[in-house]
Amino acid sequence: MSDTSRTSSDAPAAPPADRRLGRDYVKLWTASTVSNLGDGIDNAALPLLAEALTRDPLLFAGVATANRLPWLMFSLHAGAIADRVDRRKLMVVSNAVRFLLMGALGVAVLTGTASIWLLYVVALGLGTFEVLFDNAAQALMPAVVPREHLEKANGRLFAGEIVTNQFAGPPLGAFLFGVAAALPILLDAGTFLVSAALIAAMTGDFRRRRTVARGATEAAEAAEVAEPTWAADGEAVTSPTELAPGADPTAAVPGTGDRLTSVPAPDATSAPKMRHEIAEGLRWLWRHRLLRTLAILLAAMNGTAAFGMAILALFAVGEESVLGLSAFGWGLLLTAGAAGSFLGSLVAERVVARFGRARTLWATLVSAILVPAAIGVADTVWLVVAAQALFGLTAVLWNVITVSLRQSIIPDELLGRVNSVYRFLGWGAIPVGSMLGGAIASGFGLRAPWFAAAGVMVVALVAAVGVIDDRTIDEARAAGE
Repeated sequence: MSDTSRTSSDAPAAPPADRRLGRDYVKLWTASTVSNLGDGIDNAALPLLAEALTRDPLLFAGVATANRLPWLMFSLHAGAIADRVDRRKLMVVSNAVRFLLMGALGVAVLTGTASIWLLYVVALGLGTFEVLFDNAAQALMPAVVPREHLEKANGRLFAGEIVTNQFAGPPLGAFLFGVAAALPILLDAGTFLVSAALIAAMTGDFRRRRTVARGATEAAEAAEVAEPTWAADGEAVTSPTELAPGADPTAAVPGTGDRLTSVPAPDATSAPKMRHEIAEGLRWLWRHRLLRTLAILLAAMNGTAAFGMAILALFAVGEESVLGLSAFGWGLLLTAGAAGSFLGSLVAERVVARFGRARTLWATLVSAILVPAAIGVADTVWLVVAAQALFGLTAVLWNVITVSLRQSIIPDELLGRVNSVYRFLGWGAIPVGSMLGGAIASGFGLRAPWFAAAGVMVVALVAAVGVIDDRTIDEARAAGE
């Protein structure tokens, strides 16, 4: 499911602050790149720490489950929060809390008091504030760059993430863990702090914007009215969920001659109840056939990927594993997908232009069958490396297309909530898949989760038939504009 890195000699150069993307985008890109370096370090270090604390597949998979469980528990509320508050400030607070959590874990490892249960608690806390951060970050992007540059902006963001999170971070994390187990954890804590400071330096208003009639704006403000006014199908409505897909959001409000314009949302104290706002996001996504299908498919892909990824360290590291890698070899294995991911970030725009969004998405779906099947039969590390590279390439292509689609199609006043529903489905499947993967591995061996993942994805592809095609995508984009 969903999300930053540090400045280092291994980090890619920041994109130029040109007029199209702007200085705030550069700050956001740098903050993301900095924290993703730390995440890449921990992607190698935390599984090694868990593996040192337990070899039980179910207990080991529980760490990944705890980290992703908040996507199932809190993502809907996180979207509503992102639509109520300043999204930039929410991101700053989230990274500040993650700094404290990682700092506390680092101290525990340093003093020899760490346990698998403490790792569970920290993983749960990190996941909770990751949910808040990532929902706010995706809802923030359309306020930072023009909509026509979203795919370019997201592509550059993914490129920075891939280089630091997947290339530089894992081998560095494995190396530092070998030197001292607390080093990579404390370094990651510092990256959250740097990232928070960079995001805090962004300027502007990053609250969501409601659509209301210009002539009614002053009266609404004076009366502290929270409900926006829309025009759809010749009738005035008061909820964006009543706005039919494709209806003109700039149509005149009947009887007033006013056209719809954008004004800042009211404070949370005057906003509708959170459950009503969450329900609006749920209804909007469920009525949008394309995005609903993409969300279901993402849930299937993330859930099945978690089958194997939850026990990958047990599959790869140690004498009892399938691959028999050392700790440093584990760090290098994690970079395998980075080559494909980095390539995907560089060519995504051209691939989409050459083959179209629909064909590219279909290639990603097919790869979600091939990758786990290949790892399941692998006897050598090189087949796993090739499968991971393919997974990295297609995952970035999927993300660049689908994230940009959501940012183009979903109205800004609903962006946080609809994104949270989308990610509730897509990322909420990860803890479920992680626990299932641990249970399957415990009962049937370390290869079994990979075969199960391939089988489930064969069935899931049925949902894409007749929905994912260029005509459907183009019509959805046109309606969003």
